[in-house]
Amino acid sequence: MTLPRDYSGQSCALSRSMEIVGERWTLLIVRDAFHGVRRFGEFAAHLSVPRAVLTDRLATLTGAGVLERRSDTGRREGYALTAKGVALWPAVRALSAWGDRFYPAGSGPRRVYVHVADGAAVDEGGRCTGCGGLVPVADLLVTPGPGAAPAGPDADPVTAALARPHRLLTPLLPQPAHREVVER
Repeated sequence: MTLPRDYSGQSCALSRSMEIVGERWTLLIVRDAFHGVRRFGEFAAHLSVPRAVLTDRLATLTGAGVLERRSDTGRREGYALTAKGVALWPAVRALSAWGDRFYPAGSGPRRVYVHVADGAAVDEGGRCTGCGGLVPVADLLVTPGPGAAPAGPDADPVTAALARPHRLLTPLLPQPAHREVVER
């Protein structure tokens, strides 16, 4: 008997959530969006996900209102998290902390989150170890942790950029400059 591709007939909130974020690659796309990845090519290069799969996952996330397409400069479009997408941060943070605890990379976590306001580390629960407050995602700085491997010379632009501290929800890579068309 083949497994069904969806959770139809299930009524719990977790099964309904899994319909949106439960397929392979989907939470990694969401994670990268938190880190500031915006363009299709950036997601594809960083995740090494097949383009057809990425197209499908981005369509699912935009259709569900987790991501939205935004026009950047010129003719290019990018993706950004909506308020609904930003609300996934506690789940992404918790799954990352769980992975760091039970499946550590190297000598510690690959990424460390810091409270922008006071520079203190943020614990697994999302609280600042300095001020004790729950830190909103927009006030987090992601920095390479002790388990992060250095970005090699062949690293894709996203991996190279993540080797430096970066504020979440801000574009990770510089967006191409808008070129004005001058009529003559």
